[in-house]
Order: sequence, then C-alpha cells, then structure tokens
Amino acid sequence: MTLQGFRPLILMLSGFLGACGVMLAAGASHGEDARLLGAASTMCLAHAPVLLALYIANHRIKTANSAALVLGLGTLMFCGDLLSRHFGHGSLFPMAAPVGGLAMIAGWVVLGAGAVLKAPEQ
Repeated sequence: MTLQGFRPLILMLSGFLGACGVMLAAGASHGEDARLLGAASTMCLAHAPVLLALYIANHRIKTANSAALVLGLGTLMFCGDLLSRHFGHGSLFPMAAPVGGLAMIAGWVVLGAGAVLKAPEQ
C-alpha cells in the first residue's frame, strides 16, 4: 500500500484530533487540575488543522502524507500519555510522551523537507 492509501486516515485523524482538542479544552476549564488536559488540548488543536491542510495540499507537497502520518501518530501518542497520567493510570509506556513529542518534531522536519523535494506528478 502506498502512502496515498493513508489519505482517508489523515482526514480522520484531523477530525478526531480537532474534536478531542475541543473536548479536552472543555474538561480543562471545568476540572481542578487542568495542566495535563490543557497541554493535550493545545497539541490536538495545533495539529488538527495542519493535518487537514496536508490532506488538502497532498498534490503540491511531496512529503504531505508521510509528514501527516508522523505528526498525527506522534500527537496521539503524546496526548494519550498525558491523558493516561491525568486519569491516574500512569504512563502509556515508558517514555511515551517524549517519543510522541519527538515524532511530532520529526513530522515537522519531514514537512519542511517537502520544500526541497519535487512535487509529485499528477
């Protein structure tokens, strides 16, 4: 399967992260300890529109699909770990948040690499 086959997943991740970001913001504003929920909300709401933009710009940016997948999965891992900690279950796995954060950074680097690569042929 080529990365083109992941395009529906990218759009689904964008919508999921956007919805989660709004729900987490609401939870943070009504709870006692908003630190972890607020951070997870921020990451979700920051990356959801980027995934949507990459979905739309797929034909113009060679690295759009790979950047979107790395960003989306990194965001899920990072936020999932914060939520697991907030609700008292401990970490998803050791170093989950740092690994998710590094994946988000890598996703941005992959996106930037698209500036020097030739756009895909249509």
